[in-house]
Amino acid sequence: MTEYPYLILLFLISYIMGSTPTSIIVGRITKGIDIRQYGSGNAGGTNVFRVLGFKQALVVVVVDVFKGWLPVAVIAPYFFAKQVIPDLGVLQIICGFAAVLGHVYTIFAGFKGGKGVGTLGGMLIALFPTAFPFCLAVAIITIITTGYVSLASILAATSLPVFLFTLPPFLNVEPAPLSLLVFSLLIPWLIIFTHRSNIQRLRNGEENRFVKAMIFRKES
Repeated sequence: MTEYPYLILLFLISYIMGSTPTSIIVGRITKGIDIRQYGSGNAGGTNVFRVLGFKQALVVVVVDVFKGWLPVAVIAPYFFAKQVIPDLGVLQIICGFAAVLGHVYTIFAGFKGGKGVGTLGGMLIALFPTAFPFCLAVAIITIITTGYVSLASILAATSLPVFLFTLPPFLNVEPAPLSLLVFSLLIPWLIIFTHRSNIQRLRNGEENRFVKAMIFRKES
């Protein structure tokens, strides 16, 4: 029972880190606007790119990724060293989930944040360094062929458990712990949940495309 206060503290620290509303702060500082009132209305890197430009979007993406990486790669191992819970994977999942939850439901902006893709990406870099580059490749291929960032996020998340189960024998690496394998099966559902509106727009043919990234687009 003595581990509960540590777990609560661990969750709160990670949640607050994830809650830092990077895109909203960048929008306020650079243009004096609330990014959620422009473009797609999403407080994420893609919308920042559309509304504010590449440099601002790069800052947002880097910070959002860092928000997901730091709790998993640094804070969780620190608490693990204190023997709060004997399973490092469980601690990392708690930290990462709290950070993503903070990004999506940020306490600093009325619980209305982004879709959690960048922060989840940082979490995955820390948890699955072998599989992440392959998931990133899926996302890049999807973007340059379809222009849909939302679809790229969904497909990349869906491919994660596939790569985790199939890559170790080919790359001669240790398979992920059971706790992380189970968690990887939940990640696609989390991304699908946060992209509900995007999925509806995709079905209706109304989703915004990242046209500049499409290498096979037809010139008008």
